[in-house]
Amino acid sequence: KKVAKKKVAKKKVAKKKVAKKKVAKKKVAKKKVAKKKAPKALSARRIALRRLLIGQRASIVKEAQAEIASYIKGENRQLVETALDDGDWSVIDLSEDISFRKLGTHRETLLKIDEALRKIDENTYGTCEDCNEKINSERLKILPFAIFCRDCQEKREELEAVEKWERTPFR
Repeated sequence: KKVAKKKVAKKKVAKKKVAKKKVAKKKVAKKKVAKKKAPKALSARRIALRRLLIGQRASIVKEAQAEIASYIKGENRQLVETALDDGDWSVIDLSEDISFRKLGTHRETLLKIDEALRKIDENTYGTCEDCNEKINSERLKILPFAIFCRDCQEKREELEAVEKWERTPFR
């Protein structure tokens, strides 16, 4: 009888251990499921950002192509044919200069968008290139291709202004 009681007691202990292991495995499985959901949410955000940036890129490319096409077609040709004096020529020059500046701005924006797309692919999107701090989410909503935080961007702009001022011949 003692041997039978010991066997029953051992079986009960073994059942409790198995039950505890099953509960522990379920908890671990739940944690793994929770961990798997986080990257999917992140990837959905990345996909949305990519779509937004690619859409902006397509819009800018389309606008630049229209600008180039109008230049090639010679839409300013009528202005050139009717130019009578230096004032008319200065208007033509100014118009062309504005068009070229627009194209330059488009080019810079496209480069920034390409850089942001690269950062999304590398999982570094939203991190400042200079100080490695997180870029404010409000800034990213307004300027989704920002690669610098506001403080670092201001420092860069101040430095560029000083360099530009130093390059001017007639200060």
